[in-house]
Amino acid sequence: METGATGADVSGATTTTTTTISLSVKFSGRTIPITNLSPDSTIKDLKALLQPLTNVLPRGQKLISKGKLLVDAMTLRESEITNGAKIMLMASQGLHQGDGPILKQAQSRPISRDNNADRSDKGKAKKAAVDKNRLERWKATGVIGLSECNLKAIPEEVWGDSRTSARVLDLSNNVIQEVPALIGCMNSLQKLLLDSNDISDDSVSWEALKSLKSLTVLSLNQNRLTRLSSDLGWLPSLRQLHVANNMLSSLPSELRYLPKLEVLKVNNNRITTIPPWIGDLISLIEVDLSSNLLSDLPETFSNLHNLKSLSLSNNGLKSLPSSLFKMCLMLTRLDLHNTEITMDILRQIEGWENFDERRRLKQQKKLDFRVVGSAAFDEGADKS
Repeated sequence: METGATGADVSGATTTTTTTISLSVKFSGRTIPITNLSPDSTIKDLKALLQPLTNVLPRGQKLISKGKLLVDAMTLRESEITNGAKIMLMASQGLHQGDGPILKQAQSRPISRDNNADRSDKGKAKKAAVDKNRLERWKATGVIGLSECNLKAIPEEVWGDSRTSARVLDLSNNVIQEVPALIGCMNSLQKLLLDSNDISDDSVSWEALKSLKSLTVLSLNQNRLTRLSSDLGWLPSLRQLHVANNMLSSLPSELRYLPKLEVLKVNNNRITTIPPWIGDLISLIEVDLSSNLLSDLPETFSNLHNLKSLSLSNNGLKSLPSSLFKMCLMLTRLDLHNTEITMDILRQIEGWENFDERRRLKQQKKLDFRVVGSAAFDEGADKS
């Protein structure tokens, strides 16, 4: 799209005309200024500009000016959009991308209060016994389960004797704000679950995490992270990384040094670009990039020969890597809901027929005494 172009008067006269258009778009109670548009820009071009500003895919945008619905193929000039115009944007439900964090209040256990002194003493004794039993259970099983306990901080007893034998630390669904350096003492830890807390970028001792050489699963879904530390690249055993529903805008390049990573879930963030090094993660089996701000994928995606599941819904994607179907011969699941990719685009990609056959076979294997009328591709691509 040409922006800021200087127009020439056909007659050669010295009169001046407006060469760019500035307008305002009203959407969801706010006004979005758009400047330096060429009168020859199309309505489709305008929708593409609005996509990262509104998180609404172009196909889900309805632009209205002076009570008239604007047509994609028409230019601003043809649509009689002049400098200073005011346009209303209406969004179709379900065609949003990059929804960002889903804010969910941490579940908590009810706190009972009893003013009776005798009952209070009995309650304390019972709690002490429960705590002792809990510590013994932690040490015997290697599983420290503290999800949904309304915790604001990690309890001191976690760092006690049981820390050396702990294999799983589950602190999900609390309101924890800090992961201290003591986490690095849990040398046997294999799974660290921190979903649905109040963790921000600087409240995690990332450097301490580097000591967790046995860690296979790290889950930080639904927190307040805007970036990930490069220290994550020092986790040689990591197989699953879950960081969905945060506010991440990019991924650190050091993730490329995770040779065993099989599952990468970064859906519902603010990521605009997937760097070419993604192709170095050759062990990846499942990748979820849905609900971000992606407009394309690097060709190196085709290096992921073990990839079985790829979720790309709710992005601004218009195409796929040209060798994806040809090279990723394990791929059987592809979610393209609410993208710009159509069936015509898919049919033009080499290897599409073989992928579609694999997908059909997988569907058939999942049937449980049911008959499917059509096994046509229905993972979100428009039929036209």
